[in-house]
Amino acid sequence: MFSPDKKKQKHSSMEATTQQNIIAQGTKIVGDIASQGPFRIDGTVEGNVKTSGKVVVGKSGYIKGTLQGENADFEGKFSGKLILSGTLSLKSTAHIEGEVHITKLAVEPGATFNATCSMKGTVKSLSNEASKPQLSQSAQTR
Repeated sequence: MFSPDKKKQKHSSMEATTQQNIIAQGTKIVGDIASQGPFRIDGTVEGNVKTSGKVVVGKSGYIKGTLQGENADFEGKFSGKLILSGTLSLKSTAHIEGEVHITKLAVEPGATFNATCSMKGTVKSLSNEASKPQLSQSAQTR
């Protein structure tokens, strides 16, 4: 008797987590935004945006403030501090200014990237063992 209502509640909560948040062109938000889902920004956001999902900034999109997330694709503008645990992809129309902390960076020709950038990721250890025998061999020939 209660099963149809429970199924609807479970189904609607699952849809809410997969739906994309959209800030449409012509919309301006001043303040902080926090979300678990992905974002598409075609309007203007002045403030801090924090999400565990992907952020896509369209050609008319602009973020001024701090953006924290996993991955971001930019066609529009950004000014501020950008902190991503994944990849920052800049399309040819992108314009980025400020401070950037990322793991991976992909830049198309034509993009503007005026930022201090720090890239942190998996660090591969360099093997000095291959160069050590060469040094010892040259020392032996002397």
